[in-house]
Amino acid sequence: KENTHNKKYITMSTTTPEYANEGCVGPASETAGKASACAGCPNQSACSSGKFNSPEAIAAAETEAESLRSSLSNISHILLVLSGKGGVGKSTVACQVAHTLASRGYHVGVLDVDICGPSVPRMLGVSGREVHKSGSGWSPVYANPNLAVMSISFLLPDADAAVVWRGPRKNGMIKQFLTETDWEGTDGLDYLIVDTPPGTSDEHISTVQFLNNLEGGVSGAVVVTTPEEVSMADVRKELNFCKKTNVRVVGIVENMSGLQVKVDNLKFSRLPPKEAKMETDDNDAMDQDETNINGIGTNVDCTKEVLDILRAKCPEVLDMVASADVFPPTGGGPREMAKRFEVPYLGSLPLDPNLLKSCEEGTCFVDSYKDSPAITSLNDVVDRIVEELPADVEWED
Repeated sequence: KENTHNKKYITMSTTTPEYANEGCVGPASETAGKASACAGCPNQSACSSGKFNSPEAIAAAETEAESLRSSLSNISHILLVLSGKGGVGKSTVACQVAHTLASRGYHVGVLDVDICGPSVPRMLGVSGREVHKSGSGWSPVYANPNLAVMSISFLLPDADAAVVWRGPRKNGMIKQFLTETDWEGTDGLDYLIVDTPPGTSDEHISTVQFLNNLEGGVSGAVVVTTPEEVSMADVRKELNFCKKTNVRVVGIVENMSGLQVKVDNLKFSRLPPKEAKMETDDNDAMDQDETNINGIGTNVDCTKEVLDILRAKCPEVLDMVASADVFPPTGGGPREMAKRFEVPYLGSLPLDPNLLKSCEEGTCFVDSYKDSPAITSLNDVVDRIVEELPADVEWED
């Protein structure tokens, strides 16, 4: 199979130095270091001195450009998964979208550029694996024949090793991922999904700048948020980042839009009698611990009793789904935010315990839990992504 849609070629004139200002004229411009857009840029003196125009610098840029072209030329779509806020389930969305696309027969790669907190290998079921380097570059790890993965986690000595790097070293690692990963070994990709850390920091700027040196650049970004204002306030910054860096927003995903659990999977408990409850302060903490150990003042599990009653008297309830708003939406919520920024709203994903299990187990949610409440929602989100970024696939008989 060869992907021909959206072929990528290097455009050298768009190459910009790291940390360049918005509206950078480029280091090869006659006004480099002198234009109004250069004011305050950390590269201003280097650009005006001609540092980036030296024969050595030009040769290095051409070599880097060729490596980038070679590594990414046979990829139909490069999709960033972003969120200004941490803890909103961005990696969950990235990994389960990748799993779902791969289960549909698409060839998918996942690049984890969360250098300090790589969670993709665990969520895709490839923890503890190693990458191998050959003459053609790093070979990604395969979660299945249709799903390739690259992460710094594969390069660490152990799973608990901390990555304590400043910006330049992170940027160098991302550049290596982009230029030295042999995605060609996968016979090309329909989708390369790039999972990013929260915020709009070094990793985001570097990734977008490197990819914008390709004709066509980034195909688009999926922005993940939860419904409350604490999250959306930071996500709005991410949307403005996309606007400033000319990254098309494929759409917003509202994650954790509410808890949905089948009634027969719920747990039930009785609150302790009022006389058993104890009011404590810091001096009573030890007494409270002893009380809990003895089972006094704690909730009593009665799940079996309640489910038995429902089976006997109202069995149809067991097939229903119980819902609750864990994060009540603020104002019009993410849907209204999407309308305000004039970007698509891809849909909402409820909190579903089985979705969490899939991420913990590194399995494909839509294949593992076919009757789970969030299945339809996740499939709808993936349908919208494929509609926005169709891949030309030659299906095998």
